[in-house]
Amino acid sequence: MIPFNKPYLTGREFTYMEEAVRAAQLSGNGRFTQRCQRWLQQRIDARRVLLTQSCTAAIEMAALLADLQPGDEVIMPSFTFVSTANAFVLRGARPVFVDVRPDTLNIDAQLIEAAITSRTRAIVPVHYAGVGCDMEAIVDIARRHDLIVIEDAAQALGSSLNGRPLGSFGALAALSFHETKNVMSGEGGALLINDERFIARAEILWEKGTDRVRFHRGEVSRYTWVDVGSSYLPSEITAAFLWAQLESADEITAGRLASWNAYYAGSADLPFLRRPVVPPTCVHNAHMFYLLVPPSLDRADLLATLNARGVNAVSHYVPLHSAPAGVRFGRVASTMPVTDDCSARLVRLPLWMGMDARVHQTVLDTLHEVVAAQAL
Repeated sequence: MIPFNKPYLTGREFTYMEEAVRAAQLSGNGRFTQRCQRWLQQRIDARRVLLTQSCTAAIEMAALLADLQPGDEVIMPSFTFVSTANAFVLRGARPVFVDVRPDTLNIDAQLIEAAITSRTRAIVPVHYAGVGCDMEAIVDIARRHDLIVIEDAAQALGSSLNGRPLGSFGALAALSFHETKNVMSGEGGALLINDERFIARAEILWEKGTDRVRFHRGEVSRYTWVDVGSSYLPSEITAAFLWAQLESADEITAGRLASWNAYYAGSADLPFLRRPVVPPTCVHNAHMFYLLVPPSLDRADLLATLNARGVNAVSHYVPLHSAPAGVRFGRVASTMPVTDDCSARLVRLPLWMGMDARVHQTVLDTLHEVVAAQAL
């Protein structure tokens, strides 16, 4: 079986984890945490970065920083992972779902303004497959309506829009280092803070609602409980693992791009399947390679046959607006034809650092054979 995902190790992870153990500072916010945060801050040009236990935790922190109240509304795509919505539902806010563009499968910026009401407080664009949303338009809408932009950049480390790193456009942004991401630590994430107004409170939320970060900097003589918060920071073991990955981030991206490009070229002669679209303004990180099968092909049968023949291809999100909790907690701002269509037709191919030409060709050959058999 060619797996859908295969975690990549640089070879330095366990060395750094052992260093963390020997330093006897395992509970977090030690030297590896600081290294990772500085690297991300410099790479993305963020004002402040805080590592978190997951991207979910980072988005939850963003929801707290947005100071949402019950009944407030947050605009987002329906074609996204549940954490994008859950973080705001936990604060009593209502997700407002907007359709996606047919090319990038990102939120359609042209539909956002019509979804805004007097209760709208934030816009949460999701950079699907590491391809940037139309951030200039989204930021402009937010500015004119006094809204906060929170980027869900879970899949977007190493990607950019018009030369600017994704995650640097919104007041806040969240990254993921889940096992399936390009750079990973098993579980893990980061909150990117681009608006200085949120830095001081973010540090308090991060440390269980205390001013412990100020204490470590010598700004107060002891730390105490000053606000709500939780234990959002990861252990130093996780940070040590992540540091080994960040050191090789460019190499990992290059390796994944080689696989993505091989798939893109090798699927060009499949006229029935639509390949990913990357606008010329975007540089992507090859987080994912997907295809949209035509309605004339049975996706479920296609996936079952590919997997039976040793290629672990998968589908993706069930749209949140059609999920039981989405119906209960959310609101649909418009019809969702593109979301409904792409979610029913999307197939993701195996993609991981370390794939070689033989693996690419096996996947492509199998795909061609299965599609040809179905098309008969």
